[in-house]
Amino acid sequence: MNRTTASNDREGKKFRSGFVAIIGRPNVGKSTLMNHLIGQKIAIMSDKPQTTRNKIHGVYTTSDTQIVFLDTPGIHKPQSKLGNYMIQTAESALKEVEAALFLIDASEGLGGGDRFIIEQLKKVKTPVFLVMNKIDKVEPERLLPMITQYNELHEFAEIVPISALNGNNIETLLEQITKYLPEGPQYYPADQITDHPEQFVCAELIREKILHMTREEIPHSIAVTIEDMRVKENGVVYIGAVIFVERDSQKGIIIGKRGDMLKEVGKQARKDIEALLGSHIFLELWVKVKKDWRNQERVLKDLGFRHD
Repeated sequence: MNRTTASNDREGKKFRSGFVAIIGRPNVGKSTLMNHLIGQKIAIMSDKPQTTRNKIHGVYTTSDTQIVFLDTPGIHKPQSKLGNYMIQTAESALKEVEAALFLIDASEGLGGGDRFIIEQLKKVKTPVFLVMNKIDKVEPERLLPMITQYNELHEFAEIVPISALNGNNIETLLEQITKYLPEGPQYYPADQITDHPEQFVCAELIREKILHMTREEIPHSIAVTIEDMRVKENGVVYIGAVIFVERDSQKGIIIGKRGDMLKEVGKQARKDIEALLGSHIFLELWVKVKKDWRNQERVLKDLGFRHD
């Protein structure tokens, strides 16, 4: 999508803008935070690790500020070419931002995954915030010793405790981020909340429903693409989507007995997609097998996993 510029001075106020990465290990609430910051669901959420696979750009705009948030894949030890792509995507985000939010799960405390990420953060000059998520699950007296523990490992520009799920202290976080933004243009129109095309978000919403309804190897073995999306004469948006799996047995699980699983995926995804588009939709789903797609470079590119 094209970017537009705006005056740096509106009613006497200097306009500030910039890019901010949300970094953290898997399952600490990065996508939940992104959705709360933007005020609408654009990043899918589940309790499965590696839910986010791409950089998701979310745009927050006020009369004098625009912050483009980058929700990144959780940093973990990769076990496939897709995993390598996800790690490189997360780490590359640190090179193109004005600040980085290092999100931790305060209810779990410091772990090996956090230590690994801190070592990566030491390599960049970007201001890093320690954002302590899930404080609603932590006794207040535990926070100060935890802050001291993290501070011994890295010098953070700001430390902000929050609850992404409940919205606690989100306004404070936004105020602190704004202080670090330079004067700059408005990159996106005020009513735009992401730079990803609608097809991408629709595919992600379908994948989210499968994550919620499956377990074991299935969540990591699926990819979703939108092959057809158009407005019909009656105003209904037709969407044709393909769910890729790696094995025939997985295809049977996704379809379910008498197609029940696939019907339920479609039913749940339709609600979120209609809320996103503001239109009635007709959603048609197919399931296809692409054997070992996570390790095939060409297939990954065809599915949209590109470093550019």
